[in-house]
Amino acid sequence: MYRAILSAAAAFCLSASAALAQETMPDVEIETLDGEAVNVRDLGNGEGPTVVAFWATWCAPCKQELSAYNAVYEQWREAYGAEVVAVSVDAERQQRRVGPMAEQKGWTFTVLADPESRLPAALGFQSIPQVYVVAADGTIAYAHSGYTPGDEDAVAATLAELTGS
Repeated sequence: MYRAILSAAAAFCLSASAALAQETMPDVEIETLDGEAVNVRDLGNGEGPTVVAFWATWCAPCKQELSAYNAVYEQWREAYGAEVVAVSVDAERQQRRVGPMAEQKGWTFTVLADPESRLPAALGFQSIPQVYVVAADGTIAYAHSGYTPGDEDAVAATLAELTGS
């Protein structure tokens, strides 16, 4: 019985991964912390994969996840040519806290704002933390909801797979 459940779960995960690999990032504009429009399809450096992590200032697991990503960010840049982009979904009235919090945490990656949650709506999710790994061609290669310490290893494995490293 246990093996049957495990096999069914594995088959589901594989089919979900196959379906996900067909998706690309939507054509949605969000903002820099200075209020400039950025199209999501233009995220990253265009040469390597991009890790897009959704968070909010009130979300403790989100901040823990982003701090874990920051700890390995330079390694990911060197090994995989990867970029990390943190997208705040804080409401407009909370946006003034985003920049100072990112600075206080010492995050060195790009932080953007989506106070109207246009991107989560386009991607079809509601809860955070939520992370996507996007290949250089814009294809979504990995998605994960929630955070448990060590989840960054799965992100790194996806980055390695995408870059053949």
